[in-house]
Amino acid sequence: MGISNTHLFLSLVQIFILCLLCFMAKVEASNQKLSGFYVFGDSTVDPGNNNYIKTPFRSNFPPYGRDFSNQVPTGRFTNGRLATDYIASYVGLKKDVLPPYLDPNLRIEELMTGVSFASAGSGFDPLTPSMTNVIPIEKQLEYLRECRKRLEDALGKRRIENHVKNAVFFLSAGTNDFVLNYFAIPARRKSYSILAYQQFLIQHVREFIQDLLAEGARKIAISGVPPMGCLPFMITLNSPNAFFQRDCIDKYSSIARDYNLLLQHELHAMQLQLNMSTPDAKIYYVDIYKPIADMIQMRKRFGL
Repeated sequence: MGISNTHLFLSLVQIFILCLLCFMAKVEASNQKLSGFYVFGDSTVDPGNNNYIKTPFRSNFPPYGRDFSNQVPTGRFTNGRLATDYIASYVGLKKDVLPPYLDPNLRIEELMTGVSFASAGSGFDPLTPSMTNVIPIEKQLEYLRECRKRLEDALGKRRIENHVKNAVFFLSAGTNDFVLNYFAIPARRKSYSILAYQQFLIQHVREFIQDLLAEGARKIAISGVPPMGCLPFMITLNSPNAFFQRDCIDKYSSIARDYNLLLQHELHAMQLQLNMSTPDAKIYYVDIYKPIADMIQMRKRFGL
């Protein structure tokens, strides 16, 4: 079941877009129009925040960005737009792309309709972003609070409270915690079994959601992790012959499946509690594992 790095990368991006479009269609069908789109996470949703910090994790050089009309790299870890760019455009919040929050040229109008706080290389485990000096998830949340304060100062507290309730908050992270941290270096493996580490990450997800709810968020979406054994990085490091045996390694994908299942159970439990205490709050799980795995297993059907 070999597959080239390029085809796998395209599969990840396009299926991620499709999954998010399906999610946004559900949200858009709710009673109120979306007021903004705010994104947290890693390279899957970082539109260039790492350009503004001192880190080796950057993509502001060719061939990144070659599918943009001007072929200029923006800091996105892709040829062109990210899935979140397509979403923001699809729902009418942005004309083209969702900007990075750290862009110093952002206007209040742009903050109002949405930004991404995400940072490539980040993760839920505080050790993960520290390894490459990227923006931790906790700091991304601080940026949201800073953003909210700027909006309140410009437009008034009451208006922004209502704005936050009608915005969507999306988080895509977790993969780096496994592939760059737990699998790659021994520090966490000495202290945590794989199950204990998965639970450790999910505890951080829970705390993040609770913090968002405390900020007034009422529409929150969390993505799972992809089949990690199919990532080119993991195949190259773990295949017995990285040049000729490019099959997915199920040992690592099975860990992703287990994590996603634990995450879904946690989100379901949180939603049940919210149904009693905060019935207008909704938590969505975005499954990126199954569509990507299906595309890899049936790649000929998709022209791959």
